[in-house]
Amino acid sequence: MTSASWPAPAERTAVHLLRHGEVENPTGVLYGRLPDFHLSQLGQEMAERVGKHLADHDITVVVASSLERAQETAAPVAQAHGISVTTDDRVIEAENYFQGMTFGRGDGSLSRPQHWRRLVNPFRPSWGEPYVQLAQRMLAAIDDVRESARGHEAVIVSHQLPIWTLRCHLEGRRLWHDPRRRQCSLASLTTLTYRGDELESIAYSEPVADLLPRARKTAGA
Repeated sequence: MTSASWPAPAERTAVHLLRHGEVENPTGVLYGRLPDFHLSQLGQEMAERVGKHLADHDITVVVASSLERAQETAAPVAQAHGISVTTDDRVIEAENYFQGMTFGRGDGSLSRPQHWRRLVNPFRPSWGEPYVQLAQRMLAAIDDVRESARGHEAVIVSHQLPIWTLRCHLEGRRLWHDPRRRQCSLASLTTLTYRGDELESIAYSEPVADLLPRARKTAGA
């Protein structure tokens, strides 16, 4: 067989799953899918930093959920590449019964009997969108984005639980987990690299690692 008859190597496509930046949330509620939760000043700094970090990448598609924090995080990335943000709510935050409630000491949200039935099954989970459903909708969105950006790179701005659940699914881990053990910090990148249609690798990075202590201090204030 001559070299001219060898099949061409499959092209590589990278999909960067970007978690949004810090959100302005002075009352500490679980904001979930509630409207009007925008990036804080620090969150805006995070978004700008990620935009600069990805400026020299071959990004041809930028997708975000419709929630303000995702759209605002996506904007600097899209602007750096002269493209618009596509909205896709298959990558939106997970549904959660406790949306709008707080869980700080003394508020009693989890001690009220009317909420107990929502806590009986952590494996599904009983308080929100099933993990399997969450992984499936994320995977469907990624497949479409990967096709649109084939041979290039794409960015999907989503939320911690959808990104982590999808990663667990791809790595063959159980989907139920301890939220404190998620590797998906604010403005982090979980990068899926495909050769052709096959997932080749999963990488994780934190372009704004030096800003995270400030975010934790704000959350604890």
